[in-house]
Amino acid sequence: MNLERYQRQTALAGFGLAAQQKLHQAKVLVVGAGGLGVPVLTYLNAMGVGTLGIVERDTVSLSNLQRQVLYSEADVNRPKLASALKKLRAQNSETVFKTYETFLSRENAMRILADYDVVVDATDNFPTRYLINDACVILRKPMVYGALHGFEGQVSVLNFEGGPTYRCLFPNMPKFDEVPDCNENGVLGILPGIIGNLQALETVKLLTGVGEVLSGKLLLFDALSNTFQNIRFAAKPENLKIDALRPSYDFDCGSGFKSMDAETFLNLKALESRQLIDVRTPKEFERNHLQIAKNIPSSELENRQQQIDFEEEIYVVCQSGIRSKKAIERLLDLHPDADCTNITGGMNQIRKHAITH
Repeated sequence: MNLERYQRQTALAGFGLAAQQKLHQAKVLVVGAGGLGVPVLTYLNAMGVGTLGIVERDTVSLSNLQRQVLYSEADVNRPKLASALKKLRAQNSETVFKTYETFLSRENAMRILADYDVVVDATDNFPTRYLINDACVILRKPMVYGALHGFEGQVSVLNFEGGPTYRCLFPNMPKFDEVPDCNENGVLGILPGIIGNLQALETVKLLTGVGEVLSGKLLLFDALSNTFQNIRFAAKPENLKIDALRPSYDFDCGSGFKSMDAETFLNLKALESRQLIDVRTPKEFERNHLQIAKNIPSSELENRQQQIDFEEEIYVVCQSGIRSKKAIERLLDLHPDADCTNITGGMNQIRKHAITH
């Protein structure tokens, strides 16, 4: 460890060389290298965390650049993991990086999380967040939570020394139709930087023992008024006793239609003759899609319903599996007897198993 690099930290009263050594010996896993993950990774790397794990499977898109400031125009359409790793290594050559070019899943979560001291949730979806929480409870790992909604952000430290977990704060996953459309739910570019930096700060406090961590407190930040609130919440004993992952972390489909995972769908017989409706925007569709898919954006379903054969089974896909469920609800309103199947996880999961156009 080059002490000259960290001189301004080690000279800080109340931090010192002992805290710097703790950072150097620490292992932190950051799940997601997007809006929240970028500031978390950038500052933990700069401050001298010895080992950083990164879980990321997405590619850089032009729409990422107004908030994910680690990436540049030259990175568009490249894997985020490779782009982030190159720049983080240039920032600090002493850091040990462990990379996982995958989506966190029920099958790999326990194995990936096991080696780390702290897990930072820098994701943007509820199923993965509940999965991280449950794995952290089982493995007895603290979880640093961050989330964004409109002009607001949230931060908390969960599962720390018997403190409350994510399920103590939000006991049940919302229904799929209660989740904002990922294509319509905007975010102010600077907000992920503020919330991600607060997550990095809590991580440093956890690792060094300096200061008071946000355990049992939910920090709310309002960007429009530039105000903070702390809301206290208590641990519920039943949520501290989780000893196994749940069979599934997908949204509840409700009634009226079926769901199918990506791998099962891709292995269907006569796949090329199946009717697959991709309800993403034309730009998303152009970026990557299955050859058999017909692009009918969600907003155009009613006007273009004649392009769908309601006498045949209809498979519906979007990016993550949320818009497609909402689209199926619309289709069933129009044709109650339609045979509709949602592809769970959407194109995010399909990309793990297939070569797309």
